[in-house]
Amino acid sequence: MSTTICQVMGFIVSSLGVAGCIVSTAMDMWSTQDLYDNPVTAVFQYQGLWRSCVRQSSGFTECRPYFTILGLPAMFQAVRALMIVGIVLGILGLFVCIFALKCIRIGNMEDSAKANMTLTSGIMFIVAGLCAITGVSVFANMLVTNFWMSTANMYQGMQNVQNRYTFGSALFVGWVAGGLALVGGIMMCLACRGLMPEESRYKAVSYNASGRNISYRTGPYKVGSGYEPETKTRKAAGYEEAARSEDGRRSYPSKYDYV
Repeated sequence: MSTTICQVMGFIVSSLGVAGCIVSTAMDMWSTQDLYDNPVTAVFQYQGLWRSCVRQSSGFTECRPYFTILGLPAMFQAVRALMIVGIVLGILGLFVCIFALKCIRIGNMEDSAKANMTLTSGIMFIVAGLCAITGVSVFANMLVTNFWMSTANMYQGMQNVQNRYTFGSALFVGWVAGGLALVGGIMMCLACRGLMPEESRYKAVSYNASGRNISYRTGPYKVGSGYEPETKTRKAAGYEEAARSEDGRRSYPSKYDYV
C-alpha cells in the first residue's frame, strides 16, 4: 500500500512540476523593469524568453516577439534549450508513468516491467527538474550581472544608460516547478524498489552414495532403550525362530525365510 501511495504522489507532484515548467517557459515576465529609483513611470517594460512587452500607464500593452535567433546572446539561447529539454523529458516521463502505475492494470504486464517503467519515468523527471532549475538559475545570473553593471554606470554619472531589470515572476515559478519535478522523480525512484518482485533462490544439494546400493526390507521395529546389546544376525535369528512340528520332529526353515 505504501508503494502505491508513493508512486501516485510522485506522479501528482511530477505532473505539477512539468505543468509549472510549461507555464514558466510561456510567461513573459522573466525580467521586469526595476522601479526602485523611478516608482512613477508611464511605461513599464518586461521581457520573456520569446518576446518583450511594454505596458503603458493607460493599460495598453504591446508585445513584440524576437524575430532573430542568432542575434540573441548565447546564454539566452542556452536557457531556451534547457527549458525545452526539461518540458519534453517531463511530458515523456508522464506518459511512461501513466502506464507504470500499480493501480492501473494493462493486460498481463508483470510487476518487474512496471518497476522498470517507474524507474525510467523517475529518472526523466529528475533530469527535467534539473534542466528547469539550471535554466532559471542561468537567466537569474545574467540578470544579476547586468543589474550591477547598470548600477555601476549610474554611479559613474552616465545618464544615458539602459533600464535595469530584476527578477520576474516567471523565475520563481520555474524554480518551484523544477523542485517539484525533482522531488516527484525521487519519489518514483523510491517506489521502484517496492515494485520489484522478491526473487526466491533455492540451493540444490545432490547426495551421492559412497558404496553399493543396499535394499532394505521394511518390517516391525522394536523400540529399545539404547543400552541393550546388539541383536543377533539375521541368519541366526532365522534358525532360532524355526518351530517344531506336532510329532516332535524339528522343522528347518525353508529358503523363502531368508528373503
